[in-house]
Amino acid sequence: EAMEKSRPLWDNPLQFVFACISYAVGLGNVWRFPYLCQMYGGGGFLIPYFIMLIAEGMPLLYLELAVGQRMRQGSIGAWKIISPYLCGVGASVVVSFFLPMYYNVINAWAFWYLFHSFQDPLPWATCPLNSNRTGYEEECEKTSSTQYFWYRQTLNISPSLEASGSVQWEQALCLMLAWLVGYLCILRGTESTGKVVYVTASLPYCVLIIYLIRGLTLHGAVNGLVYMFTPKLEQLSNPKAWISAATQIFFSLGLGFGSLIAFASYNEPSNNCERHAIIVSLINSTTSIFASIVTFSIYGFKATFNYESCINK
Repeated sequence: EAMEKSRPLWDNPLQFVFACISYAVGLGNVWRFPYLCQMYGGGGFLIPYFIMLIAEGMPLLYLELAVGQRMRQGSIGAWKIISPYLCGVGASVVVSFFLPMYYNVINAWAFWYLFHSFQDPLPWATCPLNSNRTGYEEECEKTSSTQYFWYRQTLNISPSLEASGSVQWEQALCLMLAWLVGYLCILRGTESTGKVVYVTASLPYCVLIIYLIRGLTLHGAVNGLVYMFTPKLEQLSNPKAWISAATQIFFSLGLGFGSLIAFASYNEPSNNCERHAIIVSLINSTTSIFASIVTFSIYGFKATFNYESCINK
């Protein structure tokens, strides 16, 4: 009881829901879900996806929230209370340590592009001039300005696996900044994280709405949307489509990482975690579909532009 009293709490249930949404909504929605839709039957992929959401996503999310809220401990401690033999299950929280290793690299790239976006013209808009200033860089002309900026100026990629290359100090500083921001977000536990989640939960939607408005006004956007939502029902007989739907639910909701148990452990024991499990899972899946509309409108523009350029040439 003393431990329960000393455990910090979210200021209100909304903070907890926002924390779960911030945790669930991410690359899995914006990149992985549209990719799987494209791979496994467009709109037809939604059938196995929603079946898996109801069959495994919601029950497991409810289980994790209930365990964390009832035991008022992190993943390892909660499973240990249930049974000492289940202590190893809680060790899945180690995965949550490995995740920031590569996610912060992506955050570092985001900072890198953000800092470079204050230039006019944008550095990835056109190819840079060569050393003689008589024309454009040959490597850039063979690919595109965006690819050149990514591979040569951002990654400065080495020619082979044998050549490790040198440390890119500007990118290293961006990576340090990404880790620092993450540290500041969790510095004071629920007191600081509870305030941060209001931004991290709502900002992706603001950005997606801006992208949606821009994407739908692009030439050829409708082609992308038609391609995405045209169901290819023959894929329903493909076992890989069902396996991909199941893994996408796990990946997107963040099940099995131990983080959801930790989030729920800061709730009041009387909190209605069943309702929150349904709300979070539905918001997460709706976001996936919404992000797919944004993504495929841009894909449609890019495909139409490349096709028409090819015809003109």
